[in-house]
Amino acid sequence: MNASPIGIFGGTFDPIHFGHLRTGFELLQVLQLGELRWIPAGNPGHRGAPLADASLRLEMVRAATADQRGFVVDDREVRRTGVTYTVDTLGELRREFPHRPLCLILGMDAFLGFESWHRWQAVLEHAHLVVAHRPGWQAPQTGPLASLLELRAVKEIADLHATLAGRIRVQAVTQLEIASSDLRAIITSGRDPRFLVPDAVCEIIRRTQCYARSQQSRPR
Repeated sequence: MNASPIGIFGGTFDPIHFGHLRTGFELLQVLQLGELRWIPAGNPGHRGAPLADASLRLEMVRAATADQRGFVVDDREVRRTGVTYTVDTLGELRREFPHRPLCLILGMDAFLGFESWHRWQAVLEHAHLVVAHRPGWQAPQTGPLASLLELRAVKEIADLHATLAGRIRVQAVTQLEIASSDLRAIITSGRDPRFLVPDAVCEIIRRTQCYARSQQSRPR
């Protein structure tokens, strides 16, 4: 049985872009993950509704990741009814993979807001946190998150393999300053997003017109 860690990369991916993909690829290799699961959010509880609908965002993620060994697309949050919470997804994965470490990937910006997540303290019962660190973001120096880092941070990748959950690793990744919100603005202004997203994703955006100006009135 493969006991190597499973990476979990969730998000709205509205749309998925090369910043996401490069981060995922580096972490797959550096952390020696058995696989990296891309999990598009269905109805995220922490923000407004994405501009592109869930089935279309899932299609874009599948197109973007299709050729990379070790990338797996998981559609459970798109299939789930109601608001989707990360802690519920992790609970499902823990039941499916009781003997494999789970590594939840998030950016430093998301980690700084970790206390606002639904049942955030339970997340570490199911998975490790891997905080993808980019220049310009600083880890918290005071407060509960600083204490959490002091208590649970690990320096060795082997620690993520040796235990199932509960550790935190801050991992440097290549800086690609691409934001989905900026991409949507580029597209709605009539500009081409080529070289910011894979060609297959460009084609889906062109074909469906999911970020056309007429869509801008929808909640974000």
